[in-house]
Formats: sequence, C-alpha cells, structure tokens
Amino acid sequence: MDAVSGWWDDYFWGSVIVLQVFIFSLILMIIFGLLGAAAKLSNNFIANKIANGYTVVFRGTPEILVILLLYFGSAISITAIAQIFNPEIKFLDIPPVWAGTIAIGLIVGSYATETFRGAFQGVQPGSVEAARALGMSNLQTFIYIRTPEMWRLALPPFGNHMLSLIKDTALISIIGLNETLFVAKQAISTTGKPFTMYIVVGGIYLAFSSVITLSVMALERYGSRHMRDAR
Repeated sequence: MDAVSGWWDDYFWGSVIVLQVFIFSLILMIIFGLLGAAAKLSNNFIANKIANGYTVVFRGTPEILVILLLYFGSAISITAIAQIFNPEIKFLDIPPVWAGTIAIGLIVGSYATETFRGAFQGVQPGSVEAARALGMSNLQTFIYIRTPEMWRLALPPFGNHMLSLIKDTALISIIGLNETLFVAKQAISTTGKPFTMYIVVGGIYLAFSSVITLSVMALERYGSRHMRDAR
C-alpha cells in the first residue's frame, strides 16, 4: 500500500465530491420520481404522456450516454445562446459536477417514478376511507395517510435506487469530475499500480454502499414498528 500513501488526500477529497453528487442527485431523484409518479397517476393526458416518455427514454438509454449528451448538449446550447449577445464567445459549459448530478438524478428518477407509482397504488383503500370518515380533507389524507404508507411500501426498492445512485457517481469521471475514479486514473499514470488504486476505489464505494444499506434497514424497521406492535 506504499503506492497509495501519497494519494490519500486526493482520495478523501474525491470521496467528498462523490458524497456531494450523491446528496444532490438523491434530492433530484425524489423530485423527479414524485413528479413522474403524480403525472402517471393523473387523469391529465399530456402529463401522462410526458411521464411515460420520460421513463421510456431514461430507462432505455445507457447511463453514460445520458451524461455525455447532457454535458455536451448543455454546453452547445449555452454557447449558442451566449453568442447571440456576444459573438466573440467561443465556448461555455456548465460545471461537470452539476451536469453529472442532474444526469444521474434524471436517470435514477425514472426508475423511482415507477417505484412511487406502485407504492401509491398499494395504499390500502380502507385507510383512505377511514380518513375521510374522520372528516379529513384530501390534503390531510394525502399528508397523514397516503404519504407515510406510500413511503413504507416504497422504501425497499428505494434503497436499491440509492445504491444505484451512489455507484453511478463513478460514471461522472468521464466528463472530467475529480472524484475517486478520476483520482485513481491519475494515480495509475504516476505509480503504474492499477490493481491497488482500483481496490481503494472499490473499498470507498463499498463503505458508502454499506452505510446506505444499514440506513435503509433501520428505516424499514422504524416504518414497520406499528405492525410488529400489533402482533
């Protein structure tokens, strides 16, 4: 491990970037997933078709291709708009961290859309009827009845989406983001130790994945506590 000794700081800051991308992508995944599920469950024809198109495109396109298209496509669009106001501008782009974050949020959000849709459909009709019998409004029923029960049903597959999300952050190295895999490539070019450097990256991602798995297991136990108490 002597070859790694001079790279620990770089791996640390690369891990910080991975965590940053994960957190913001997770927020976007939840937003896109909930919006997509709501559109699929709505009676609005246009919203339904847009949501269907969203899930078909992003679930059927290679993830690395989505990242490349969004990064270079956004750069072309921003540059074209900027040149309207200043023809001397040659090239503009958005930071790779944000391009990658948005791309991953869109990709995993398309899978979360189906998870949330199925979870909302799995809410027991009796629970909703009981809430209405107690005089709850539609908003109160959604907040206090539908949403908690939906999250309990969605949590196991949602944990899988979180694992996919943390692993997908490694793909952003292709657009130049200085995360752990990018650091490993730099270290390999200097030390000539590919196996050692990739083992370190694997250990970092395994640590992140283990924390996510344990957190989801704890949340599942918490969400099912009333069911255990009722036995």
